[in-house]
Amino acid sequence: MNDWQHWDSERIATAAAGMPLDELMTRAAAVRDAGKGAVVSWSRKVFIPLTELCRDVCHYCTYAKTPRRLRHAYLAPDAVLAIARAGQAQGCREALFTLGDKPELRYRAARDALAALGYSSTLAYLRAMAGQVLKETGLLPHLNPGVLSPDDYRTLRTVAPSMGIMLESASPRLAARGGPHYGSPDKQPAVRLKAIADAGEAGVPLTSGLLIGIGETRAERIASLVALRELHERHGHIQELIIQNFVPKPGTKLAAHPPPAFEELLWTIAVARLLLGPGANLQAPPNLNAGRLARLIAAGINDWGGVSPVTPDHVNPESPWPHLAELAQETAAAGKILVERLTLYPDYVRARERWLDPGLVTAVLHHADAEGHAREDGWTAGDGAAQVPAARRSAGGFTDPRLAPLVDRALQGERLDEAGIVALVAARGDDVERLCERADALRRATCGETVTYVVNRNINYTNLCSYKCQFCAFAKGRAHEDLRGAPYVLDLAEIARRAEEAWARGATEVCLQGGIHPAFTGQTYLDVLRTVKETVPGIHVHAFSPLEVTQGAKTLGLTVEAFLRQLRDAGLGSLPGTAAEILDDEVRRIICPDKVTTLQWLHVVGTAHRLGLPTTATIMFGHLESPRHWARHLLALRDLQQQTGGFTEFVPLPFVHMEAPLYRRGRARPGPTWREVRLMHAVPRLVLHPLFTRIQTSWPKLGDSGAAAALVSGANDLGGTLMNESISRAAGAGHGQEMAPERMDALITACGRLPRQRTTLYREPVAERIERSYGAPALAAMQFRTARDFRAAS
Repeated sequence: MNDWQHWDSERIATAAAGMPLDELMTRAAAVRDAGKGAVVSWSRKVFIPLTELCRDVCHYCTYAKTPRRLRHAYLAPDAVLAIARAGQAQGCREALFTLGDKPELRYRAARDALAALGYSSTLAYLRAMAGQVLKETGLLPHLNPGVLSPDDYRTLRTVAPSMGIMLESASPRLAARGGPHYGSPDKQPAVRLKAIADAGEAGVPLTSGLLIGIGETRAERIASLVALRELHERHGHIQELIIQNFVPKPGTKLAAHPPPAFEELLWTIAVARLLLGPGANLQAPPNLNAGRLARLIAAGINDWGGVSPVTPDHVNPESPWPHLAELAQETAAAGKILVERLTLYPDYVRARERWLDPGLVTAVLHHADAEGHAREDGWTAGDGAAQVPAARRSAGGFTDPRLAPLVDRALQGERLDEAGIVALVAARGDDVERLCERADALRRATCGETVTYVVNRNINYTNLCSYKCQFCAFAKGRAHEDLRGAPYVLDLAEIARRAEEAWARGATEVCLQGGIHPAFTGQTYLDVLRTVKETVPGIHVHAFSPLEVTQGAKTLGLTVEAFLRQLRDAGLGSLPGTAAEILDDEVRRIICPDKVTTLQWLHVVGTAHRLGLPTTATIMFGHLESPRHWARHLLALRDLQQQTGGFTEFVPLPFVHMEAPLYRRGRARPGPTWREVRLMHAVPRLVLHPLFTRIQTSWPKLGDSGAAAALVSGANDLGGTLMNESISRAAGAGHGQEMAPERMDALITACGRLPRQRTTLYREPVAERIERSYGAPALAAMQFRTARDFRAAS
């Protein structure tokens, strides 16, 4: 147990003094691992030195210069944007603005330059340039302007997700005559601590930290760390803490001052980790410690800070950034996985309602994955041109030591808890490959090498809907007039014609779903069902989501059970487990506030199971939810399956973002990353075992290559041929409306697997059905009735 988080400076100093460095580091690394696992993060940044003028005169600094040593007091707007665009071209996500503290208070040249640019202060110019960089390039500004007032923070947080101010030291002694901070009014500890506190009051995620080796004592370092800890406990805003080692620079007053011993840096990092705890993000600059990065990791850090492929470290120009490949290799050699983050750390991305100005949410979500790290690939669901990243074989065991025991327990059929599932879906790097390999091995043991699919037809009888699901581009209403497609309703004759045509083309199933038309009642659904069964008695009707069942029952004044009995008796064979989205009301209140709740969905599905009506189970992921919501969703499904056994398969549905209102309004990520898609097939294969034996992949959302990759990540089913696919297509997907049996077979065979047609309930279709499905004729033109005509007739 780590008690240091609750100790005062004196007690920490006593404990640290009595502990050998190796033991201190071992304890610190264990605390770090408990909170951060195997991940060591970094930010791909571009460095924008807005001005090198500063009113302070720190005795170790070569960044700050006098006006006579500069051609221009400030970078011009064109120069700022040129640097940002160069960073954008290299895949950077962070624009680090660095500058001296209020130089116009000391230098007339600064005041004149600002006037010529049209600004009254350095901070006003900073705000304008940060806003331009954000607007023109999408890079996320991180600002280091020195000491700020509460009003300054509130003004600047509208253009920057994060800011920074190093404490360096809380010792007033260092600001006295002869000290390194003498003559620098902004380096007075009380001034800096107030500025750090003001950032918390203003809700600004902040970087701070210590500069060690400038004459402070160990006790003073501990006191500085405790002061930062107390401010963070009060406000929760210090998102990272840097432990930076002093490097003497020629031409400064401290040029002859020796740098701290490396052991002092390790000692300070370890003490910082122990007193700040497992949740803290602790950073040490890799460019100041080349060749000894593994020891920094061993001491307790979990972050390398910003590394630029474009610009030098203007504060430490003598120390070049490490090459990213080398940084990854050294991190891996230390038993960790290098993961790119944003300027805003994952915890703060997930808590964006508290920490982000509303005007920045869209920009941050554009770069973020579900955990809040940086998106690691350019793949998007539904994009017909997106390239699926190549998988790679991975030898050896898991890098993250948490994963192997979790996988072993899952393979034994044990129910994992929420934290365990979150750890699995947090897998990164080669651990993703290892998880997918374990899932695929379980698939092979459970299902063999056969890949199944059903020949079916989707019939979406209306796209008019009175509900306001924020993710849906299919349903039409007054707020959706700019989206593709006009509102329509299929009449019963057209539904019958489509069912008959599907039967003629070898289908064994029709899937009936649609929007919740305001004129529809439960009788409408019964009429649709009876029409199909009277037209094609032998076809299986897979129809009506839990939302449609709930609405239908309500309009007839029936209980859900009574209405389901009527549907069953009229010929309903099974229900699609759609409308599940994310089975957590924290998310549902945002994405589908007027839809069925989690408990209502589970009630409908559980009731159907008890009445002998099987259902599928789905998840729609990649919008605004986080991994803990995935875990809760999977556990809800597992628990219900344990009770009823009524789910036939689990179907991950990646969010297709292009036309979705939630995305168009800037409130969602652009779908899941490819890593998340693979894990959403692999992890459910493991954690739902042995209660779910079938994992289906969605070819309309993933395409052929994506579906093929899912088949070696735990999936064993390709769903339906569909004939018509409207929902993914309306959201912007470009993978087509039908995958005929010939194409299904070719895809499966190319994966080295065995194709087999199935029925909805995974039985063998009769030979006549299979024979008819091959070489099927083209579909006839479809007939639609406008929603306005239907309302008039109703």
